[in-house]
Amino acid sequence: MGNEELIGKVSDLDGLISYQDGSVVSREVIRKPTGTVTLFAFDEGQGLSEHTAPFNAMVVIVDGEAEIILGGKPNHLKKGEMIIMPANVPHALNAIKRFKMLLIMIRS
Repeated sequence: MGNEELIGKVSDLDGLISYQDGSVVSREVIRKPTGTVTLFAFDEGQGLSEHTAPFNAMVVIVDGEAEIILGGKPNHLKKGEMIIMPANVPHALNAIKRFKMLLIMIRS
């Protein structure tokens, strides 16, 4: 299902992306000059090493459990929870259990 097919339709976030063993999978849902919305699926034990982004980014956990480290402080998130990662603050993500997340980044 392509992005155009999502417009104006009800979609199950969990069903739009699948886990892959030993991998991190992503699917861009919206890409505009002003920002992006991307779904990710992290298999257990996978993650993203510490990095920064020039804009605030909101993460919503769609399934599973994640550890999101912001400025050295660990945060444990479960399905249905969200956190806003501030611009220019180092952050990292680890899959405590396999998890899916929606990443919303507004570039302004």
